[in-house]
Amino acid sequence: MKKRIAFRKLGRTASHRWAMLRNMVTSLIYHERIVTTVPKAKEVRHLAEKIIKHAKNGSLHSRRLADKVVREEPAVTKLFEVLGPRYQDREGGYTRVLKLSKPRQGDNAPMAVLEYVDRPGEIRAARPPKGRFDLLDTLDEALENVGIKTAKSS
Repeated sequence: MKKRIAFRKLGRTASHRWAMLRNMVTSLIYHERIVTTVPKAKEVRHLAEKIIKHAKNGSLHSRRLADKVVREEPAVTKLFEVLGPRYQDREGGYTRVLKLSKPRQGDNAPMAVLEYVDRPGEIRAARPPKGRFDLLDTLDEALENVGIKTAKSS
């Protein structure tokens, strides 16, 4: 029984798979949109989201962790100076996988577009991230409508 198997093998050895995923993440950082097969896109998405979390943190330790994955120094610089600040208010969901209608010509493999959300020239606009205090504001308004005073209104 296959239980609790976390990642796809993608028909490659571990070293080849890791090298391919690192190359794809580096390309995604440079171009912010890549076309690949659906299983590869879903695997790269996991790694790309992790890298953005490091970029949002911005510490030296986070930079070194990202440097283990991303192949080139200009890509790491773009990650920490452009992409990290762009997603500072977003709490996850930095990438999007859109399945393409036509499969690949040679082997009929299902294809997908992997892209970062909230970027210029994206295919479909992302939903705006929920503000951190929107829920608390609506809760305070609801309590005031019922007649309960909150610490904010006092």
